[in-house]
Amino acid sequence: MSTPSHVMLPDGRRLDIRVTGPKDGLLLVFHLGTWDAAVRFPQLERAARAHDLRLVTMSRPAYGDSTRHPGRRVVDVVPDTAAVLAALGADCCLVGGWSGGGPHALACAARLDAALAVFVIAGLAPYDCDDAEWASAMGADSVWVYDLALKGEDALRAELTADREKMKDATLADLMAADESVPEADRAILASEFGEWYVASYREAVRNGVDGSLDDLLAFVKPWGFALDEVEIPTMLWHGTADLGLPVAHGRWLASRLPHARFYLEEGEGHLSLVGALDRMLDELLASVGESAQPSPPRG
Repeated sequence: MSTPSHVMLPDGRRLDIRVTGPKDGLLLVFHLGTWDAAVRFPQLERAARAHDLRLVTMSRPAYGDSTRHPGRRVVDVVPDTAAVLAALGADCCLVGGWSGGGPHALACAARLDAALAVFVIAGLAPYDCDDAEWASAMGADSVWVYDLALKGEDALRAELTADREKMKDATLADLMAADESVPEADRAILASEFGEWYVASYREAVRNGVDGSLDDLLAFVKPWGFALDEVEIPTMLWHGTADLGLPVAHGRWLASRLPHARFYLEEGEGHLSLVGALDRMLDELLASVGESAQPSPPRG
């Protein structure tokens, strides 16, 4: 069976995917962050291959060439992910998510029967978590965009469109200058190979417009469509103490509500520099499932 570069969904939508690693490896479905799309991600791909995992990343609806799904909720990622697993002939998988991909990974952990374990890097807590610290210590750029999302689609679209026009051909220096929420640990990792992925992923995400990030942000500030106590599989949450994009209060809140969560607090790390811990994350993820992580032979 050849590896697809996209999947056609039952409702006629297209979903762009990127698949790497051994065809007989256990599948790792990794949900990228807001403003990220499925392009070559060297650090993640190397870590997955070192653990004999087959990695799939997706451009969520309206990112890259993926068809928009207007009004989507976070939980709507589950049938899309199930369709990807079916296309790849996978009966089970591990799940991961970074930043805005975190809620989507947790949705799969709650509702995707094939999911064995989940890890979330610098994940977002629900807006209705009734925690006064939701925006506390969050960088000004992050607060600004969620405030716009609460005002509704029109206000958010206008600002995101204006920002895209300025930044669609941005260099790494441009993106760093535009975001005040970049601690030293993140600036250091952006100076490495990771910075090339950061720029390429952003450019692909906004290549055809802002609907992907717009729909993500709107989905985050309304009910996600599932309850955290539905997550019954091993759950690992990783957060850096220096994260200004999504402060550590988000990780702590999630850890207190998820039934089987282990919380890993990385001293001095930011929102992006946690990429340096990917090998440890996958070690922990695989250890959490043990023998049940042995894949079935691929179909087809």
